[in-house]
Amino acid sequence: MSSQNTELSSPLAAEQLTQLNKITASMSTNQLAWVSGYLYGLSQAGAPSAGSSAPAAPTEMPTLTVLFGSQTGNAKGVAQQAAAAAEAAGLKVRCVSMADYKPKELKGETHVLITSCTQGEGDPPDDAIEFHEFLASKKAPKLEGVKYSVLALGDSSYEFFCQTGKDFDERFAKLGATSVEPRVDCDVEYETDAAGWVERAVSAIAKDIKANSASQVTVSAAATPTATTSQYNKKNPFTATLETNQKITGRNSVKDIRHFEISLEGSGLTYKAGDSLGIWFRNDEKIVDEIIAKLSLDADASISVDDQTVSLKEALTRYYELTLSHPGFVAKYAEAAKIEALTKLAEDRHALREYLEARQIIDIVREHPVELAAEQFVACLRRLTPRLYSIASSQADVDEEVHLTVAVVKYEAFGEEHYGGASGFLAERLEEGGEVDVFVEHSHFRLPEDNSPVIMVGPGTGVAPFRAFMQEIDANDRENDTWLFFGNPTFTEDFLYQVEWQDYLKRNVLNKINLAFSRDQKDKIYVQHRLLEKAADVWAWLEKGAYFYVCGDATHMAKDVHEALITIIEQQGGKTREDAEAYVNELRKNKRYQRDVY
Repeated sequence: MSSQNTELSSPLAAEQLTQLNKITASMSTNQLAWVSGYLYGLSQAGAPSAGSSAPAAPTEMPTLTVLFGSQTGNAKGVAQQAAAAAEAAGLKVRCVSMADYKPKELKGETHVLITSCTQGEGDPPDDAIEFHEFLASKKAPKLEGVKYSVLALGDSSYEFFCQTGKDFDERFAKLGATSVEPRVDCDVEYETDAAGWVERAVSAIAKDIKANSASQVTVSAAATPTATTSQYNKKNPFTATLETNQKITGRNSVKDIRHFEISLEGSGLTYKAGDSLGIWFRNDEKIVDEIIAKLSLDADASISVDDQTVSLKEALTRYYELTLSHPGFVAKYAEAAKIEALTKLAEDRHALREYLEARQIIDIVREHPVELAAEQFVACLRRLTPRLYSIASSQADVDEEVHLTVAVVKYEAFGEEHYGGASGFLAERLEEGGEVDVFVEHSHFRLPEDNSPVIMVGPGTGVAPFRAFMQEIDANDRENDTWLFFGNPTFTEDFLYQVEWQDYLKRNVLNKINLAFSRDQKDKIYVQHRLLEKAADVWAWLEKGAYFYVCGDATHMAKDVHEALITIIEQQGGKTREDAEAYVNELRKNKRYQRDVY
């Protein structure tokens, strides 16, 4: 249509039409869809019905609240997709982290969508703990009339798969809420299932609101954009260059920990201290070749991956998980290969988890080699997922670089040497100058905005984000008092970044450091013991407004440190256990207790 005809047929003034054309010219398809839905919603909300002489009194549209509990950003990303889809449909939307949501507001909700991941042994992510506990308490309100749906994110390799999402679904139902779309439990390959849930759940919510509101809404299936501020992201990673691969543990250490420096030059990628770097790694070609040989496969067989056709060898190298075995693989492999022993094993959940503990995919194939078609074997696998590592640098100090502190997973089992997927790729198979696909995953793990004191607990590679914190504080001449608790097996072999910490101490950028080298004496000493030894000072810092950070192992260390923190508050503050736990919850609510655990 010519601009002249457009102007003649448009109800807009010429100046308005010119402005509209300028605005829409640079918009993407998703942005146009959002604007279309938004404007349509506005027009319908304010339009009088046909034949009426005067507009009816407006009825306020109910608000859809999208709540997320997220540790690495996946649940947050899906929540943002749902919010964008709802906005494009003309709905009023509020998208908020459970950490920032006041539970008492729940009694006023009418429509709620929930996305949540699960941590460790069925635990909620840090930002969902308080809301999760509230729903299980006597304080939780009745929710009759509330319409909701839940998306649960998890990993079927763990026993308590998607447990937190299941808990939210069960508790909303028990409180009287009505599910408008059944809960979806997503495994590590969550994107397709999550997109389907977003479309169905938003459609169901929009339909309900339309039926009970004067406002008219239209749902667009195209309205599910992913919120992003960079052209490079998880689905479109930047091909970076590995500049440095340096072992920073001693020759006799029981650990192999590497310091990596990766160039982001030309990417435009930015990150903040506390963020993570996603690594898209490639599987070991030796393992790929052995699997192909053991199963009598054709390396050049065609495999369809993401609407493209690649060879089987390329598919197994770049697109499918060959390192982390999981229950689903055993069940599917047993069925495809008709292996009775594996079929029986797959039926015993406890025995299966013991069997998988030290085994990678290659171990199972070595034990049970069969002849399979390429498509049959690929159907047993799940897609490769990137590994996330806490960033160990601040851009205020290193500019277009990003640093990582990575423990190389390496062990002997069944007469063979085994490596972790990403750590083995970075440490052993990627040479300096080689290319690696990366993206930035933004986090809630942040320094205080003001000059409040900072207590950092980071044993082993958990020290990584605190190195970034110190670079940030140093580069910007911040005045935060800082205190580091660091631990590892031995002082002589495992004191990571020792020279840097000593320099920070000398210049008073780091005010205090307490070390826990577990094997340097008869009785093992860990960071939680050092915290208890310094209980009076820790309490004094907390009372001065200190932020308390923990990074590292979620299974043992983080729980032990949490218990130590409660004990310190209980004893030094003269509080009951219940009051000490409430104090910790208040710290968490005010973002003064933050954890980056894995």
